[in-house]
Amino acid sequence: MPYAAITYRVKPGNEDAIAEIFADFQRVDTPDLLDENGQVVGRLLGTGVFVKDDVMVRVIHYEGDFVAIARKMATQPGVHQIEERLAPYLVEQRDTSTPEAFGAYFRNALMRSVSQLSVETHPA
Repeated sequence: MPYAAITYRVKPGNEDAIAEIFADFQRVDTPDLLDENGQVVGRLLGTGVFVKDDVMVRVIHYEGDFVAIARKMATQPGVHQIEERLAPYLVEQRDTSTPEAFGAYFRNALMRSVSQLSVETHPA
């Protein structure tokens, strides 16, 4: 089951404020990921957020269609609340107000995966 990581450049010295923002995070309504026709094409398995100095990384554990994650996040009220609260701490402001704009940022902030190992890939 794959992982993805999204980067954010943040203003250094704000780790505690960012941690408080994520402590109040409103989770998605369902972990199911849907396509444009409403069919289940994946599932969010978990997320984690890490921050140090001027870098914040959101790690997403999922199965299925990665594109459906951005579509899902763009419609979630909790995600938009986090985006609004994070704005003062971001080095670069970005537009996440529409599903299209959110998807564009999501794709641009995606880190290159260089290794993903799991128990499923462990040699027997």
